Amino acid sequence: MPNKASAAKALRQSITRAARNVATKKHVKELVKTSTEEIAEKSKSAIETVMKAIQAIDKAAKKNVMHANKASRMKSQLQKKLNQLMK
Repeated sequence: MPNKASAAKALRQSITRAARNVATKKHVKELVKTSTEEIAEKSKSAIETVMKAIQAIDKAAKKNVMHANKASRMKSQLQKKLNQLMK
C-alpha cells in the first residue's frame, strides 16, 4: 500500500499500462496465429492477414510493448512462411 499520493498514482498508472500491454500482446499473438493458420490452409487472404499482423507487430514494438529484435524476428518468420506458400 503506497504511503504517498504520488506513489498511489504511480501504482494506478503502472496497473493501467500493464493491462494495456497485455491486451496488445494478446492482439499480436492472435493475429500471428490466424495468419499462420491461413498460410497452412493456403488461403488467398493469407497475404492480407500477414500484413495486418506485421502492422500490429510494428505498433507493439514502437510502443515498447515488445523488443524491437523480437518484432523483427516475428515479422521475418511470418514472411518466410508466406514466401514458401507463394512458391
